[in-house]
Amino acid sequence: MPKAQLQYLTDELNKLRDQKLYQKLRVLEGEQLPVARFDGREVINLSSNNYLGLTTHPKLKARAIEAIERYGVGSGAVRTIAGTMTIHMALEEKIARFKQVEASVVFQSGFAANAGTVAAILGREGVIISDELNHASIIDGCRLSRAEIKVFPHKDVDACEKILKEIAVRPGRKLLITDGVFSMDGDIAPLPELAALAEKFGCIMMLDDAHASGVLGKNGRGTVDHFNLHGRVDIQVGTLSKAIGALGGYVGSTRDTIQFLYHRARPFLFSTSHPPSVAATCLAAFEVLEEEPQLIERLWANTRFFKESLKKLGFNTGMSETPITPVIVGDAALAHEFSRQLFQQGVFAQSIGFPTVPQGKARIRTIVTATHTREELSRALAILESVGKKLRII
Repeated sequence: MPKAQLQYLTDELNKLRDQKLYQKLRVLEGEQLPVARFDGREVINLSSNNYLGLTTHPKLKARAIEAIERYGVGSGAVRTIAGTMTIHMALEEKIARFKQVEASVVFQSGFAANAGTVAAILGREGVIISDELNHASIIDGCRLSRAEIKVFPHKDVDACEKILKEIAVRPGRKLLITDGVFSMDGDIAPLPELAALAEKFGCIMMLDDAHASGVLGKNGRGTVDHFNLHGRVDIQVGTLSKAIGALGGYVGSTRDTIQFLYHRARPFLFSTSHPPSVAATCLAAFEVLEEEPQLIERLWANTRFFKESLKKLGFNTGMSETPITPVIVGDAALAHEFSRQLFQQGVFAQSIGFPTVPQGKARIRTIVTATHTREELSRALAILESVGKKLRII
């Protein structure tokens, strides 16, 4: 029985159950594969961020084992005391070269990279101009900075410019920030137009490229490379836990900006550094991106096939332009039931509702990978069609 002072949490959970919005965590029983075993059931996995299948790539696994034998299982300290190892510096140098920036810093997660950076570089006197669908880590970083926050409608460049004109004469620093690929809708930011506005109005231009790294641009260099905007985005954030297949996040920028984050980014200052095996795995992943471009080619071939097939079946895939392809249902309880029945039939496609997405825009979010076979995707589509018709979604 819960303690009296915690009873309200139990009451809130019971409300979710009554509304048919309560969800149990799915438990993976083996490797993160395109067909995997969750909760004792083998299913086609359409819910993983493992875009290129690198979580099980032989080169990454071998490097992790080698690093454990050489360096041990942990670093034993935060980076600013005794926890900076040669392998951490090698990874940061590798990322900087890959992203074509002066320097980079690795954080313990993509969330920490975003939140820690925004909070560090801006204060009360600043103004942040942010897309309304930016990731939660950006939103939290904005709040932690205590700067004034101005939100513009999703991808509305004209509305963004209007805000910038209104605050042009105000003192203080200004930060214009956007996702590169939006994690729930799979669409791409209008980065060229936003970068031009940042230059026009003297803003810091910051980009969260978590879902674009390893997906867009040459060898997966991301949104900046996709639009050929090198040198025009001041701060790039990426993740090591999606296409890279491991864990963590990073920030790429000028050398002085990175040195400043070494001194002022709180997640960097107060979190133990990555285990050496994780750093080694990430190093190997960037090598694979450069050596095996066919992985990205297969990812996009699978994406085109799956997305076009969903549309032909009559599903609403929204604004998606990338491997993130939502199937928008609307009602959250219906989306959860859709996901549950799909799982029973052999497809894991997680349902997502408020507060992750706005009220009335619940969906299942599908992500195909480079390692899905055409037969697996065709089988998943047949199940989606069957359950979608049964629930009158199509």
